[in-house]
Amino acid sequence: MNTHHPIAIVGAGLGGLTLARVLHINGIEAAVFDLEADRHARTQGGMLDIHTHNGQIALSTAGLHDGFLSLVHSGGEATRVLDKHATVHWEEADDGTGDRPEVDRGQLRDLLLDSLPETTVRWGRKVTAARPLSDGRHEITFADGTVHTTDLLVGADGAWSRIRPLVSDAWPAYTGISFIETNLLDAATRHPDSLAVVGDGALFALAEGKGFFAHHQTDGSLHIYTALRVAEDWLDAIDFTDPETAAAAVLARFDGWSDSIRTLLTASDTALVPRKVNALPIGHRWDRVAGVTLLGDAAHVMSPFAGEGANLAMLDGAELGEAIAHHKNDTEKALTVYEEALFERSAVKAQESADGLELCFGQNPIGQLVSLFSGEAEETD
Repeated sequence: MNTHHPIAIVGAGLGGLTLARVLHINGIEAAVFDLEADRHARTQGGMLDIHTHNGQIALSTAGLHDGFLSLVHSGGEATRVLDKHATVHWEEADDGTGDRPEVDRGQLRDLLLDSLPETTVRWGRKVTAARPLSDGRHEITFADGTVHTTDLLVGADGAWSRIRPLVSDAWPAYTGISFIETNLLDAATRHPDSLAVVGDGALFALAEGKGFFAHHQTDGSLHIYTALRVAEDWLDAIDFTDPETAAAAVLARFDGWSDSIRTLLTASDTALVPRKVNALPIGHRWDRVAGVTLLGDAAHVMSPFAGEGANLAMLDGAELGEAIAHHKNDTEKALTVYEEALFERSAVKAQESADGLELCFGQNPIGQLVSLFSGEAEETD
């Protein structure tokens, strides 16, 4: 027997949970389905800078801004820019006045989860198919064989969304950038020299189409991405089940770099995790399809080089929730209002992300970053 939900949200990430929370405080029930076994199934990634103009607005709409402030990483907005010789070209301390405070993604997700009734999220529910029925309703099939129907289906299920094909045939494409993710645990005790390189907040070390991005985490670890502009299949040729061989293959691209920077990869306390950076086309949009919409990466996955992904996902969720609450008797009107704003802001931020990628991996990244952080116009010949 099929189970029916008036609103079904696929994906318990920050965007889907923000939507569920805004609906909840407006007295509207929603069911959230997530493929993970439970909320503790995996770590949730590194630090996020939550912006005043989108992410913090979403958290205020959700009634969680005070809880967010309690999670802010003191000192996390500190920034350091190094060249490949570990020479510092820009350094700024966190004086507490910045508009992009850093929080741990996992802690932020917990804040959202704890604000919802325990029965809201259905864990271990992997969507295998979704199809339209009649009158705007949809049917969702799960890996365990169960089938649910819904009046409103929201795809909050990330870059490789199972729901997106209901409205769009677009698919994320490789941006030209690949990451290798590593972690140095208990840095103050185990890796003091690396901690001295990274500092209290974020590190950018860039040159010649490659570099290292690192964050000092709230748990005392260092979360690092080694980044390279390489062909899409370059990572595929490396055996990441053999950490030493994999590290050697990556470091071969970093000849001439300071050992103090290279150590951010070689000293990893966790497995080396390869990641390809993908993005949907800038300006991705779709025609209105009755009874279904998207938010977050499902709608506009972009490269991380403007720091907007999580912020946009939460704002998407908050604005969709408010639109549904304000148009309770006209769901299609709610979705039209939501999508018009979604398409406009996501196109702007996707372009900023693409521009940020070129800044970091194009010509003179150090000079451009220093100009960006200092607010000074870049000098031209």
